[in-house]
Amino acid sequence: MKHLLESIPVRAMSAVVRVMPMSVVRSVGRGLGRLVYVADRARRRTALTNLSAAFPGRPAAEHRAVAQAMFGHFGSMLLELLKFGSYSRARLLAASEVEGEERVWNAYQQGRGVLFFTGHFGYWEMHAVTHALRFHPISVLARPLDNPRLHEALEQIRTSTGNSVIYRQGAVRKMLRDLASNRGIALLIDQHLHTPDAVYVDFFRRPAATTSALAALALRTGAPVIPVFALPLPRGRYRFIYEHPVDPPRADTPDAVREFTQRCTDVLEMYVRRHPELWLWMHRRWREPETADVADVLDDRSDAEADV
Repeated sequence: MKHLLESIPVRAMSAVVRVMPMSVVRSVGRGLGRLVYVADRARRRTALTNLSAAFPGRPAAEHRAVAQAMFGHFGSMLLELLKFGSYSRARLLAASEVEGEERVWNAYQQGRGVLFFTGHFGYWEMHAVTHALRFHPISVLARPLDNPRLHEALEQIRTSTGNSVIYRQGAVRKMLRDLASNRGIALLIDQHLHTPDAVYVDFFRRPAATTSALAALALRTGAPVIPVFALPLPRGRYRFIYEHPVDPPRADTPDAVREFTQRCTDVLEMYVRRHPELWLWMHRRWREPETADVADVLDDRSDAEADV
């Protein structure tokens, strides 16, 4: 019953946004997000605490302005995703422009698969959906939503253009198989991990537990690693950016997985600094270390069960 009650307003909102222009959907979503900023004291406090630590030299008024804009962005992103899921394939392509297209094709030509990464930044869900139309379908690493009804709706959007979703059970083996067939894989690298597979790297000058799967896969397979970012454009459109591939460390580099993870995190931080209102500051990203680091998640002990 709880899941049903949670899904009813989402389905109702989905029906409403389908008949609204995307620019209006974006404005309405921002308004709703700002209302959540006022109402949700716990997440507002987390966001302001994170912003204060990340930008200690900026005044509190600026922290509040960024937090309000961030809540507004995620409100609009959620409504826009519902609208985006109703688009035809032609309309999906028309709603976006691409920067760095040649970098993607060059990566695929190496024949080792491609690892795409980003964070909870901008419009990452829209980027993955449209990528399948401009290039090739990819596999998206994700965790199931707690509500199976909402999970089914999100899965339908994620797979509507041919992408597939990889969940935890047997994830490493599936990703290795995809890379061997020259398929792309998309990962998010900005969530706190509780598992020993995390490595601690600096993110805004503070240690953050980060997935080691991206670096470990790249070092094991030689797959190129491309940072991707999705920014808003006027009139409800998007710019999808494919950055230069991240260079791997030298083969003899001590703790190569950690070093590679740090390099990828540095690229993400660069974009968050440019557009702080587009990143999920309400997430408790920085926490005290909980376990010893385990750098190599692809060893013989945990090939099928690694938590990525």
